[in-house]
Amino acid sequence: MPYFVYLLECRDQSLYCGYTSDLGKRVAAHNAGRGGRYTRTHLPVKLVYSEKARTRLQAMRREREIKGYSRKKKQALIEEKRK
Repeated sequence: MPYFVYLLECRDQSLYCGYTSDLGKRVAAHNAGRGGRYTRTHLPVKLVYSEKARTRLQAMRREREIKGYSRKKKQALIEEKRK
């Protein structure tokens, strides 16, 4: 089963990073207020970046790595994906 690491852009343009095995369902949960605590107070959210990981552990490690990035580096990831 593939996993995904994703970035959401919140209403205030802040970025939220997470991982999941069902990207569509997870984004819908965030927008329904059943996602992360942070996103509940920053709705609505929009998916701006995602990448596949082969295992849950890889997804968790990549999420931790991305969470450590500066906003500028996260924006660069998003822009690179759009190309």
